[in-house]
Amino acid sequence: MRLIIENSYDAGSVWAAKHIADAIRAKAAITDAPFVLGLATGSTPIGTYEELIKMYDAGEISFKNVITFNMDEYVDLPVEHPESYHSFMDTYFFNHVDVPRENINILDGNAADKKAECENYEKRILAAGGIDLFLGGVGEDGHLAFNEPYSSLQSRTRVMDLTYDTLLVNSRFFDNDINKVPKQAMSVGVATVTDAKEVLVLAFGHKKARAIQMAVEGPLTHVCTLSSLQMHPNGVIVCDELAAGELKVNTYRYFKEIEKANL
Repeated sequence: MRLIIENSYDAGSVWAAKHIADAIRAKAAITDAPFVLGLATGSTPIGTYEELIKMYDAGEISFKNVITFNMDEYVDLPVEHPESYHSFMDTYFFNHVDVPRENINILDGNAADKKAECENYEKRILAAGGIDLFLGGVGEDGHLAFNEPYSSLQSRTRVMDLTYDTLLVNSRFFDNDINKVPKQAMSVGVATVTDAKEVLVLAFGHKKARAIQMAVEGPLTHVCTLSSLQMHPNGVIVCDELAAGELKVNTYRYFKEIEKANL
């Protein structure tokens, strides 16, 4: 696992955007096969999307040969609802870059057969050649996508019941009314994410410090599904100084020194 500790949210977002763009260009240099990119929603990746849009506007990157798969979507929330993840992705990314519409994959939370929709999502990922890079965030309790604590580390895309803590955190998007937050979501599983060739997770702010400490220094455990990155050959966490605040001094120094050597 790599842990990139940047000074601020903005600096971490720039690092992540450049890393994603470099990965897309690197694959394009050796093959015509599309780059398969996993994407996340929530407030954390917005800065990364803004940086990618800036790079696109400057002609530094194209997404014409990119296929995307989003991590999750609420169950039974209309697609046109401003807080659906379909709407989120259009607002913060897809409406501003050249990803072909036919290359965009987001779970259908309104599907009549939700189990079949989840199973087909896994098949679509495989048909695309597997995910090259999965961009994600982490919850305050260490959950990855909507894989709440105690989710199986071998889990696949499925319907999840959301915990009270997740509902409470997400209520800020629903007029701070927890009763307006959908109680279920479709989510890729932990194994769906870790099957990706690379996993890049963003964590910013002091509220994520405990999650980072558990994932980096704690045991591999379903209590903190982000800890699954400990077993990934190409897992990267990008955080700011605040999110690194619960790490031991020597852990902090180790990752800082490693990244200095990689400059």
